[in-house]
Order: sequence, then C-alpha cells, then structure tokens
Amino acid sequence: MLSNYLPVLIFVVISIAMAVVVISLGYFLGTRRPDGEKLSPYECGFESFEDARMKFDVRYYLVAILFIIFDLEIAFLFPWAIVLDQIGLFGFASMAIFLGILVIGFIYEWKKGALEWE
Repeated sequence: MLSNYLPVLIFVVISIAMAVVVISLGYFLGTRRPDGEKLSPYECGFESFEDARMKFDVRYYLVAILFIIFDLEIAFLFPWAIVLDQIGLFGFASMAIFLGILVIGFIYEWKKGALEWE
C-alpha cells in the first residue's frame, strides 16, 4: 500500500531539493547593489512616508471591482463553453443569469465613472 506513494515522495524530495538549489544560486551569485529606492516599501503608487490614515481615492476600489468582474467572467466562461453541449438548457440559463449579474456590476462601474481616466 505504501509503495504506491513512493513516486510521490521521490517527486516531493526532488522538487524541494531543486527549489533549495535554485534559491541558493540566486542568493550567492546575485549582485547586491542596495540603494534607497530599492529598499523603500512600495505602497500602490502612493508616497510611502505619508500619514497612515490618508484616504484612498474611490477610483482605486472601482478599478479593483472592475478587475474582479472581468476576471470572474473569463474564469467561468471557458469551462462553460467546453461543456455547453452536455449541460443543456439549464446550464445556458444559469450562465445567462450569471452574465446578467456581471452586466449589472459593469453598469454600476460605468455610472460611477471608473472607466473615465484623467
């Protein structure tokens, strides 16, 4: 019974060893030229040394919502398109409802002005 797991164990050991080797090579052979720009934290395009309680522009969140809308759409449309002939009318109707909800989200984004850039 345990002999069935031997290939999996070998694969895990080899992958861990390769990861250690690659990370070690990068650490020991990599160049080190630190400067202030590289060592400073990056905070979404905002100045990193301002007040921590500053307000974000609402467009930042609207763009995030827009990304989620299109990301979800693509993630579900490809598998749905592959099995459409097998799931029939019920699958078509459920995807139509899903796309309708995404269109409502897209219209919300449009009305809030997330698609207009300055």
